[in-house]
Parts: sequence; C-alpha cells; structure tokens
Amino acid sequence: MEINAADVKKLRDRTGMQMMKCKAALTEAGGDMEKAVEILRKQNKEAQDKAASRETAEGRISVFIDPVAKMGAILELRCESAPVAKNELFVALGNELAKHIAHKGAPASAEELLAQPLHGATGRTVHERIGEVVGLMRENVKPQRMKKVEGVLGSYVHHDGAVGAVVCLEGANADPQLLRDICMHITAKSPVAATREQISQDRIDKETEIAKSQALEEGKNKPANIIDKMAEGKMKKWFAENVLTEQPFVKDESKTVGELLKAAGLTLKSFVRFRVGEVPS
Repeated sequence: MEINAADVKKLRDRTGMQMMKCKAALTEAGGDMEKAVEILRKQNKEAQDKAASRETAEGRISVFIDPVAKMGAILELRCESAPVAKNELFVALGNELAKHIAHKGAPASAEELLAQPLHGATGRTVHERIGEVVGLMRENVKPQRMKKVEGVLGSYVHHDGAVGAVVCLEGANADPQLLRDICMHITAKSPVAATREQISQDRIDKETEIAKSQALEEGKNKPANIIDKMAEGKMKKWFAENVLTEQPFVKDESKTVGELLKAAGLTLKSFVRFRVGEVPS
C-alpha cells in the first residue's frame, strides 16, 4: 500500500526515528500507526539487547535545575564512543533523563530507573526512551550515577560534558553567576567535602596520624611543642586543599570559597561532583 509523507512525519515525531525506518515500519504495519510504533520499539529493544554487553567508557554529565521549585538532578550517562557523547541526540537524552530524576527522584539503581515511566511521556518507560537513541546511534547507552538535589542550586558542566557539579545552598538572592563559578571551582579542585563537619572522624584521624608522622620525620631533634605545631600546620593545609569552604577560590585565591559565600549571604549545604568514568571513593 502507499504510505503518505504526513503519516511518516507523524511517526517520526512520535518516535524520533529516521524517516526511512518510519516508512518501513508503516509499510510493514499496513499503515497502522500504533503497530508501526510497536515495530520500531521492538527494533530498538533488539538493538539494545545486542549492545548491552559492550563497554561504555565514554559519556557525559547532564544537569537539570528548576530554580522556582528549588530542585534538580545530576546524571552520568555512559556510551561507547566520544563522538556519540557529543551527539545532539545523546545530549538531549541526558538532559531529559536529568529532568526525569529531578521530578521522580533518584532510584537506588540504574535498573530501577529504566523501569520507571518516563516523566512527561505517555506509555513509555525510561528504558524505551533510551532504546530510541540506541536504535539511532547503534551504541550501548546506560545511566551510571544519578543524584537528586534540593535547595538554592547552581550548576556547571564542562564544555565537553566530561565533568560537572551541582551545589546546594541556603540564602536569598543568590547570584547565578557566582553559583556557576563555585561549581566550576568544584570541578577543577575536586574537594572531599563541603565543610569540615562533613568529613568522617575516621578520615580526620587518619590524616592527623599522617601529619604527625611527617612532622616527626621533618622535625627530628626539635621540641615536642614545635612538632605539634608542625603537625597542626600540615592539617590546616590539608583542610585548605580538601574542604570546599576552606579552598582558595580558583578565580581569586585571595579569598576562600567560604568567604565568598558568606559575603553573598549564602550558607553552603552540599555539592555533587561527577566525572565520566570516575570510580567513587
């Protein structure tokens, strides 16, 4: 039977698939739109199944923020190759899934995320939405890490999508550019925690032990009180290197991040930093 161009376009708009694939699916379905959709979904699932075992070493970080609702999400979405990670279809998918997570919450696992009905879509799961991109790109695509955040939020994602951060604060009249700069700082300096209070006592005890050992080695034959001061100095330096509020701001090292936020009337609560391929410590 003859398949008209209007139906092909309608199917393309619904599925995002290429025109030729849409026309072939409509032909196979005898012009039945719903059957054609199912044919394309089946094809996408088959493509996903074939690609599922392939390694996903590339990808990008995606962020969604709703400043009015004071909620957002950050996602690490993986694929197989760098070109796909930069492809507009993959970028759009990451942004869409980050928005989904912001509205639905971050599930305990990627498998749980895949089974969820896609936010803002009718009759499609997250898995099926990813399948549409897999069907087009012919690469394995999978969510790796995700986090929902709430509060006064700022974000930054590096131009290549390889690393990104979201920061959560309390306060009013937060300057979006300042929040973006703080997130850019986080991506560059990779702090361990937002504040000292968020570092576990075990970690502090371990670093203190290392500092004392180094002070003893460097301060041989010096009085105990001098060695103690040397160890204190080393811990102060460690905190300045690893605690966000105590780090010198990357764009103006005469001030710490904490001093910048205090001057702006903001209180730092938390941050999330993702880098593609990074193994969480």
